[in-house]
Amino acid sequence: MIQNIMIPTKLVNSIPIAFIPEDISQSFPSRGMLMARVEISGISFVTPLEPDGEGSHFFICPESIVSLMKGESLNDINLVLLSSSEWPDPDLPNDLIESLSHEGLLPVWNQITVKAKWEWIRWIRSTQNMATRQKRINLACIKLSHGDKRPCCFDTSRCTLPDISKSGRILS
Repeated sequence: MIQNIMIPTKLVNSIPIAFIPEDISQSFPSRGMLMARVEISGISFVTPLEPDGEGSHFFICPESIVSLMKGESLNDINLVLLSSSEWPDPDLPNDLIESLSHEGLLPVWNQITVKAKWEWIRWIRSTQNMATRQKRINLACIKLSHGDKRPCCFDTSRCTLPDISKSGRILS
């Protein structure tokens, strides 16, 4: 547990991002995505700590926190950070749901671990090119139908949110 730390925040393409200091991030067991319970101003939530592609992590500030801080600077926030073994199921993108449904693979999808689901989604979403995204969805369906549980050859230490990153690194 890390208590009462001030972390820098900034807007990246209008998305409020909170950056975990590198010295704290280095203490985490993985350079890839982790789950954490975060408490800010009495509001507690479980959130993914996404890798920033530079060896550290960040999270997207929920709207409830941004609203709470209205009128205040979003430059630094004080928080309590706890590692969490609680991994909520990721939201499935519509195009992935459609393909899994069409191929009859929703039961297979529902049997893989939550961490594996996050890896598939992160791999699929890590491109802005829609043709590449569709190829990844198709390949995911093929691999899942053959019993593969996770995507292969995927650098989990890169940022996979195309709206705020390029080549796996957070936009400056």
